Amino acid sequence: MQIGLAVGDVRGPATLATVLDQVRVAAGAGFATAWTSQALGWDALTTIAVAGTAVADIAVGTAVVPVPQRHPLVLAAQALTVQAAVAGRLTLGAGAGIDAMVSGMFGLPTDRPVLRMREYLTVLGPLLRGDSVDYRGETLTAAGAVSVSGGVPAPSVLVAAMGPRMVRVAGELADGAATWMTGPKALGEHIVPAINKAAASAGRPAPRVVAGLPVCVTDTAEDVRARIAEQFALAAQVPEYRATLDREGAAGPQDVAIVGTETEVAQALTQFRDAGVTEFMAAPYGTADEQDRTVDLLAELAR
Repeated sequence: MQIGLAVGDVRGPATLATVLDQVRVAAGAGFATAWTSQALGWDALTTIAVAGTAVADIAVGTAVVPVPQRHPLVLAAQALTVQAAVAGRLTLGAGAGIDAMVSGMFGLPTDRPVLRMREYLTVLGPLLRGDSVDYRGETLTAAGAVSVSGGVPAPSVLVAAMGPRMVRVAGELADGAATWMTGPKALGEHIVPAINKAAASAGRPAPRVVAGLPVCVTDTAEDVRARIAEQFALAAQVPEYRATLDREGAAGPQDVAIVGTETEVAQALTQFRDAGVTEFMAAPYGTADEQDRTVDLLAELAR
């Protein structure tokens, strides 16, 4: 199991210069990938293009970009632009988005999310490969192609997938799945077997499974878990995460976050490896000192 490092706002408010420094640290420490997410701050794809251009010796990825706001013709053009900028090191993580944000902020429909993602990926894959599409589905219409010069290869595509039907779509139409706030039980008993089966049935290679969680190396675990419970309280309430937390038997994010001493964190990470996770995306949590201590341990484990 490889270990990647989350950079940017998921670790706390960050300037663009701070994000670049985090990517440089990740590359220098030997982490597999620097991951950024799309929230309410920096644009994930633009940020990772800037960072990946400045730091050449680490893979970069989005985990994830919500797709309802970006037509596949638009996202394909953005992704291929980033892929060219970072010399083929991009993993494009995409997701259906959180219902409350997609509908509440953008006024976009959120019904039938699995069908919407299936239709979206049906179009996105060919566009990333440089093919023309003429698609008229139930939720999506797309006609045209994205033409970029220089033979830019299609990036690997991951889908934010935790529920059974979305996991099946990820296995059939993408290169794997990315999860957030999902523990080893839900991954090992539900997500990994299901996506492997779906990929095999579709004749696709063994999928990637990238699991993301807050990580904090600390001697005051109870205090840190209380802070995580407060900061990530939304994840315990929205249906997208609540169902996965229930499968884990967790009351909230504080119960699935990896928190403890160096020995305890290292032992916890082995559970994800044993569950079939191919890459762990660690989001260092806490104060600057806590994050530094966490990155030091993770870098040692990554080596």
